[in-house]
Amino acid sequence: MTTSDNAEHGLRLTPFNGLRYVPERVGSLAAVTSPPYDVVVRPDGVDYLESADPHNIVRLILPQAETPAARNEQAARTLREWLAEGVLSADPTPALYVYEQRKAGLLQRGIIGALALSAPDAGIVLPHEDVMPHVVTDRAGLMRAASANLEPLLLTYRGDDPAAGASAVVERTVRGTPLFSTTTEDGFQHRLWAITDPADLAAVTSDLGHRQALIADGHHRWATYLRLQEEHDSPSPWDFGLVLLVDTARYPLQVRAIHRMLRRLPPAEALASIEGHFRVRAVDGPLPLALEALTDAAERGNAFLLTGDGRFHLVTDPDPALIERTVRRDRPEAWRRLDATVLHAALLDTLWQVPDEPEHITYIHDTAATVEMAERHGGTAVLLHPVREEVVRDLARQGVTMPRKSTSFGPKPATGLVLRSLV
Repeated sequence: MTTSDNAEHGLRLTPFNGLRYVPERVGSLAAVTSPPYDVVVRPDGVDYLESADPHNIVRLILPQAETPAARNEQAARTLREWLAEGVLSADPTPALYVYEQRKAGLLQRGIIGALALSAPDAGIVLPHEDVMPHVVTDRAGLMRAASANLEPLLLTYRGDDPAAGASAVVERTVRGTPLFSTTTEDGFQHRLWAITDPADLAAVTSDLGHRQALIADGHHRWATYLRLQEEHDSPSPWDFGLVLLVDTARYPLQVRAIHRMLRRLPPAEALASIEGHFRVRAVDGPLPLALEALTDAAERGNAFLLTGDGRFHLVTDPDPALIERTVRRDRPEAWRRLDATVLHAALLDTLWQVPDEPEHITYIHDTAATVEMAERHGGTAVLLHPVREEVVRDLARQGVTMPRKSTSFGPKPATGLVLRSLV
């Protein structure tokens, strides 16, 4: 993302004393990591991660207890215990951190730091999705109790010259010895370096100081940062939040869809409700083949793949009159044509009348997991095709947010490699 003429100033990324696992106190660094909290498929994913190592970070980001208050207190208590026992330890010198993910032909590098918070109208950090208030409330309770940023947001910016500024610092830093290197179960190698040299820190500050960033992943955590900042007198550590900044001019991200599982709507009922409003046709499986049909259809217009009954149903060609009646008209045409827009306005809100609440809709990143959960619950899996990155950026520049959970940028940073204490 390039510089904004409306921005009062740019990104301000500051060093911090990273909280990191002490390798000698855990089974392995790979075994204590987790995907971001909203990617873990509950409860199976939580149970699996908890069994991987007694100190897996999932015990902090998704504590298991009967009430929200009990969950938050459990996470805070666990964090205090791990610090007292030396399972986690703060680095002695404040640093920015270069973080690298590598798998087969994919390579991503970025900088982890504490980013000064800014209001949306400042034009410095641009969201592109709406958030769900109950999720922000949940994350705020956890972060407030733990007094820590437990996992970094993923932000992107567009650098000018890979041989200068922050990008040059990143490339120079990775030629040194990393703080650690570990490979997680998904095949990704993770490496982390500390940037402590004053000249390097100054180069990063100078370069980022006139840039703006797009929130690629972590809208709810960013909203949580802003809510908690309001609760504390400034200046305070709550004026900053833990982020990973990636220069996508140098390291482009992948964009994937986030799918919906409708817990209380059986496929037969879902299909009957849209008859006459969309074109519906059966497509062959297995899942990868059906997804190819979805990709082909998405090039021509709105397209969804419905399943949960052991078959695949391609839903396309919405009735234009339905779109005119249900989709708000005070947004750019690119927004009105988004699959997520049509899904929520025409299908979920109007034809299916499914409330956007956790007991009715589960948002899942993994395609196969969405299908499996729908079949297990007798619900409907709604599979979507990803939005192009340039569409996301263009809408964000216009100040237009996409429907919640419209995109999944990646690869996402592993949770548990570096934390930030606020006390």
